[in-house]
Amino acid sequence: MIPAAPWMDWSAAALSVRLACSCVFLLAPLGIALAWPLAYGRFRGKLLLEAVLLMPLVLPPTVLGFYLLQSFGPRSPLGKLWEVITGGTLVFSFSGLLIAALLINLPFFLQPLVASLGGVDRRLLEAAATLGHGRISTYLRVALPLSWRGLLAGAILAFAHAIGEFGVVLMVGGNLPGRTRTLSIALFDQVQAFELGAAHRTALVLLSFAFLVLLSTAWLRAREPR
Repeated sequence: MIPAAPWMDWSAAALSVRLACSCVFLLAPLGIALAWPLAYGRFRGKLLLEAVLLMPLVLPPTVLGFYLLQSFGPRSPLGKLWEVITGGTLVFSFSGLLIAALLINLPFFLQPLVASLGGVDRRLLEAAATLGHGRISTYLRVALPLSWRGLLAGAILAFAHAIGEFGVVLMVGGNLPGRTRTLSIALFDQVQAFELGAAHRTALVLLSFAFLVLLSTAWLRAREPR
């Protein structure tokens, strides 16, 4: 008698949540630092910087995953340095998966935040400057608090995309249970094994989560001051 498939791959679910939480935690300071020059900066090379940062939005995941796999490999400079420092490899490890997640989810964090910063009344920023606040102080104490909806929306989108990413995760992390196997990889395995009941449940969880994310971002956008 063939044993029934478990209701849910809880190990994969826990790893997906851990990856998404770690990604957003590390993306927050990086995204906040990059959002200022993108929203208010006027410098040569700004368009090039925007194009590089937003490239993961248009690149096929397999292409991005291939180049990350080459960059993280044990024969690459980064892979060799990582092995010297940690004694482990970047590919097929949670650390490599996390670095890849940071790169591919950065534009999802940046776009709502930059758009929200662009909507801040410039007169408020000028008033802060006349009161003696420098650029960094004005950004952190005036512009960023006024853009909290964009910051929250970016964090939600990055979290959701990290939960559901498949192509880059498979190429960089592989499919190691408990180490790199996320929910999207588990769904792929369930379909291949014809465990359609388990696949339906996993897909329904991911679908419900995506719907809640879209609902949350739509609500934040509707409450954005005009």
